Amino acid sequence: MASLITRELFGGAITASMPANLVDAATLRQVPDSQEVFMYPDSGISIIIEILERVEPSHFEDAIRFHFNSIAHDNSAVSATVDAVTVIPNDRGDDTPSAIVLFGVQGVPKFNRTTPDEVHIFMALFRVEHKRADLVVTFNVPTVSQDGGMVGKEGLDAAQANFESLVRSLRIVDHRLFA
Repeated sequence: MASLITRELFGGAITASMPANLVDAATLRQVPDSQEVFMYPDSGISIIIEILERVEPSHFEDAIRFHFNSIAHDNSAVSATVDAVTVIPNDRGDDTPSAIVLFGVQGVPKFNRTTPDEVHIFMALFRVEHKRADLVVTFNVPTVSQDGGMVGKEGLDAAQANFESLVRSLRIVDHRLFA
């Protein structure tokens, strides 16, 4: 597993522990101001951290399922299965909300292929209630892929460990980010 470093996200308004070897997608292509996107250099794993307007469902499980289904729709997924939803409480005593976490799998067809790629989705939702915003962290981990970049069991486990480290360490330093 790659060593972890604390990264400043959104100009330092958020910090989180992430693998040191990640590639910042903004160095390769344009990324919207509402997103931070990183890629693993040796696989097809990507990480998207996104600031969104708070979605309507108020129950935490319904809210994260809404975000999961939205990604499935955006990816034209032919299947989307939720394996588990849980809460990782923030017990540090700061103002960062607790994380609602979802583990799931989506079947995503790529490049007009008939056989979809199998992509494990690790998702965390931080509801910033007083700013009516949702901060969503998504790891896309391909485990079956027609064009390579997929990871095996060991890579899946390492990505999950990295996801959990990021989620447990994520700290909102400046709430003005959520204007």
